[in-house]
Amino acid sequence: MVVCGLTLGAFLLYPTAVPDDLRIGPVDVSEVFGANLVERAKRYDRFFTVDWVLAQIALLATLWLYARRGAGFVRESSAGPIGTGMLLGMLGLGIVWLVALPFRIAGHWWARRNDQTDLDYFTWLFDDWAILGAQFLSICIALLIVMGLARWLGEHWWLPGAAVFVGIVALLNFVAPYLDFTTKPLRDKTLVAAAESYERELGVSSIPLRVEEVSQDTDQANAYAFGFGPSRRVVLWDTMIQDPFTIGEQKVVLAHELAHHSQDHLPEGIAWFALFAVPGAWILMRATRGRGGMGAPEAVPLALLVVVIFQLATTPAANWISRRMEAEADWKALQLTRDPASLEKLMVDFAETSGGDPDPPGLVQLVLGTHPGLADRVAMARAWGAQSSR
Repeated sequence: MVVCGLTLGAFLLYPTAVPDDLRIGPVDVSEVFGANLVERAKRYDRFFTVDWVLAQIALLATLWLYARRGAGFVRESSAGPIGTGMLLGMLGLGIVWLVALPFRIAGHWWARRNDQTDLDYFTWLFDDWAILGAQFLSICIALLIVMGLARWLGEHWWLPGAAVFVGIVALLNFVAPYLDFTTKPLRDKTLVAAAESYERELGVSSIPLRVEEVSQDTDQANAYAFGFGPSRRVVLWDTMIQDPFTIGEQKVVLAHELAHHSQDHLPEGIAWFALFAVPGAWILMRATRGRGGMGAPEAVPLALLVVVIFQLATTPAANWISRRMEAEADWKALQLTRDPASLEKLMVDFAETSGGDPDPPGLVQLVLGTHPGLADRVAMARAWGAQSSR
């Protein structure tokens, strides 16, 4: 029954607006982006790939050791089973943060060395505290509910437990825009008018457009859609509405982000998460049996290791889903703007300002690529132009 439900869910979520018969040809990256830029970008990205691999090795080794030794802390706690489990969860998250810190510092050093950011180390580190606090809170709530369910339902906790995981993710995605105090309304009349036109064509109600000021710290450009239902927002970095990006490129970005909302990509992402959460919760239940199950605090250190392994194992699939959504948003943006030349130039400007590899190696893209490669997005723009001219 559960397997049938998961299969049906994946079948319903699979369709995309991108035509199945779309022919996307190869792109000469050296010609489009310039040989010097491509070589520099490959060197820049290679450091982050190696840094990520080393960080995962360190993380798994640390959590393996914590899974073996962490249960010893139970004997020293008087907080009760659930309270002790929450303490072990917070301690584990703290250890994970400390282990990851040297690799994150190395990444920030590399970005500064390559003029991708001017943010000093103290400010950069301080900016993470809000995220870390949210992670601590999420883990505490998840452990509180899951351990309670496990002590009440025994090994049958995993299905309602999966629903708890999904509920927490949905809640965080819904409230995140209301907790954003770092942006201001978009004032550019041309872009606001374009957004209103795109919203009418997409059939979505007015979505607030915000601007995040980052230009004092970086030349990188970005935009993102977040929230769902009444909390929907689109945020543009202020670097996105400055040179070298033209008004045509800015409209493409705006159309792309509005398309995420029109295609319900954020609720769809939560639904995909649910399809992963159900087997993930079952695996967690089975893996922690030997420690007394998730109702026992001794199981928490092992549970953290299992969750990280599961996340790493499913990352290629999750990134494939993300790339599929991003490609759909690109396609809808092309339909709205009818401007493939601006999408192509946008990809070149992204490469120049963000230092990313336009055509990353296949394995790197499989594991780390949340968006189609810049070269692939250029290829889509050209394919759309060829199709529309028939």
